[in-house]
Amino acid sequence: MNDTPFRGCKLALILASHVLVYTRDDKPGIDYPGLIDLPGGGREGGETPEDCVLRELHEEFGLSFGPERLEYRRPYEVPQKGGLAWFFAGRLQPAEPEAIRFGDEGQHWQLMPIADFLAHPQAIAHLRDRLRDYLDWAGLANFTAARADSRQNPG
Repeated sequence: MNDTPFRGCKLALILASHVLVYTRDDKPGIDYPGLIDLPGGGREGGETPEDCVLRELHEEFGLSFGPERLEYRRPYEVPQKGGLAWFFAGRLQPAEPEAIRFGDEGQHWQLMPIADFLAHPQAIAHLRDRLRDYLDWAGLANFTAARADSRQNPG
């Protein structure tokens, strides 16, 4: 793992062709108010990136995973804030959404079609880009591009 200080982490959890997302609170004083976000958040104390993202997942959604469930890890520079932000990805099991206990941050959660998240104007832009990086790495980019093309005119 990279030793450069990091600010926080995000996690894309995939179930079939969907990604776990939530709509952020819409109030002053927070980053990205009202936008569609992925699980994750800021580092606390001397946490490792894995500890950070797994703690946030538990706090926000009530899910407890071990680090072996994180199949993708990548640091991204955050020049406007300094340091790094880690992006992780993993897979949800079919029964796990039933175990979600949404925390007190955010308005609501959903399993959103990946193509919809990638095209949604309210999805946080840099997280759309990071999810695309993961999908390329995982060999899923063509599926998502085809889905996005078929949804351009939802009529």
